[in-house]
Parts: sequence; C-alpha cells; structure tokens
Amino acid sequence: MTRRREFLTTLAITAGASLGGWRRSPLGAAAAPQERARAEIKTALTGAVGLQLWSLRAYGPKDVPGTLAKIHAMGFRTVESAGLWGRTARELRGGLDAATLRCESSHMNFDRLHRDAPGAMAEAKALGASWVVCPWVDPGKPWTRDDALKAAEAFNQFGKAARAAELRFAYHCHGYEFLPSPEGTLFDTLAQSTDPAHVTFQVDVFHAFLGGADPAALIARYAGRVSSLHLKDLKKGFPVKAGTATAPAEADVPIGTGQLDMPAVLRAAVKAGVSFYFIEDESADPLAHIPQSIAYLENVRDLPRADAAAPAAGR
Repeated sequence: MTRRREFLTTLAITAGASLGGWRRSPLGAAAAPQERARAEIKTALTGAVGLQLWSLRAYGPKDVPGTLAKIHAMGFRTVESAGLWGRTARELRGGLDAATLRCESSHMNFDRLHRDAPGAMAEAKALGASWVVCPWVDPGKPWTRDDALKAAEAFNQFGKAARAAELRFAYHCHGYEFLPSPEGTLFDTLAQSTDPAHVTFQVDVFHAFLGGADPAALIARYAGRVSSLHLKDLKKGFPVKAGTATAPAEADVPIGTGQLDMPAVLRAAVKAGVSFYFIEDESADPLAHIPQSIAYLENVRDLPRADAAAPAAGR
C-alpha cells in the first residue's frame, strides 16, 4: 500500500522501464500489441481467475482501451478494480464492456468507506461489481488489539451498507494483522469481532506470508468466510517477519517461483470453495510476470473438491 501512495511520483519511471514490446499510439500512449487473443483462462480451481487492475497501473491511466484489450488478450474475463484510472466509473465501465471484461470486485480505501459508504457502493455498482473490498487500514504504527477492534466495528458498518446496496463486503489482509493477541493474532481478533453475515475476507497470500502467517492454514481456519484470494509469490530468501505490511517491487515474483507453498495454498482454497482468484503483480515487470503466473495456475492438478460443509461466503 505504501507503493500505492508513491505511485504518482514513480509512474513515469515504471512506465518507461516496463513497456517492453508494447507499440506506441500516435499520441504516445501505450497500446495493446498486435497479437491474437488467447482463450479464457481455465484452471482446476473452484472459481474464476481474474486480474487485480492495480497490476497494470503504469499503463491503464495512459491508455484505458489498449490496456483492457491487453488484459482480455491474456485470457482474463474477470477483473478487480483499484481506482478509476483517471476516468469516471461510467467511462471505465464502458471500457470494460468493450473489452468483454467483468469487474467482479472493487477495492475502496478505508477513508472513502468511512466518509461516504453510499458513494463508494454506488461507484462499485456503476462498475458492475458485486463485491466491495477494503484493502488497507493505515496503522501508522504497529497494530494493536484496540486498532483491530475499532476496525472490526467499522467493517461491520461497511458490511451492512454493502448489503443494503445489494453488494457484499470483504476485508483484504495486509500483514500488519498477524501480530500476537489474546485471540491468537490480531487477525483472529478482527475475525471474531466481525459479523460473518456482513464481513468476509480476501486473503492476500503474499502479504499474509510476509506478515508471519501460514496462508494455507489461514484459509482453512476461516474457510466459510474467505470469499477471494490475491495470488502472488515472495522472492526466495526475502525475510519474513510478523506484522510486516509492505515489500519492495523486487520481492514480488511470478506465482510458483517464490517461497510460498502454493500447492498447499490452492488445495486449501479449493477445499474452502473460494469464489475468486485475483492475480496481483506488484513487480516492475508485470507484463512478463503475469503470463508466467497464468501458466502456473493452468498447470495445477490434483486439487481436492470443495468442502460442502464450508462453502465460501457469497456463493
């Protein structure tokens, strides 16, 4: 999330470094390469594999149609939004529709939800989303049990607002929640203090692992409440410490090439009946990494069937 704040100051550098083989339009904006679109991504997972649009933040604001066309060409049909790429919700929705992409989920920051939950819900619905996800509660310091309890109270309200708008709400874990607490970890405190009818979880397996948790065990523990995952991998040798919430771009590697026990993660997710799997690539070269991550997921085999006793929230 720190990287999200730094985005405006690093956009030009990132875009220049990672445009790769993209052609340039007459106006200088990045446009999709001339290539045949591949078929929709098919895996043995229990739900659709989508892309978190934050992954291509260096391209989207410069060329919405070309970037969305590139996403479709990679095989995605489902995406998750994180901002509007400088457009209105209606304009971005038009681009998604033209590219045959569905925005299934929309990230809305805590402050936006706290100040204007109805407006945030209306924006998500305008994009076509069914889910609103809060990706970050800025701790500003190591999180405490009191912080977790205050966040839980807010999430219960956000969840009710989402339900009133005929949407569902989830909280995206980010690593700072895995410090010890009387309930186990602060994530456990948060989970036990939120209403399962209104609050589910999006487990970011990278950040859960970086923050000291076992992502597979976390998914299994909260199987009935894990609605979606963020899939990415942590570079081998990168240090892991309880409560860590951020990492540099070079720590993000293609799925299946890093430290995470990805087979265990995916087995737990399938058994839990997770509904959506969003690839998120925060590296400096997402266009090279994302196809590798897709290939890994398409080649995963021997996954269990979903546990009928613990259906994922919202399914």
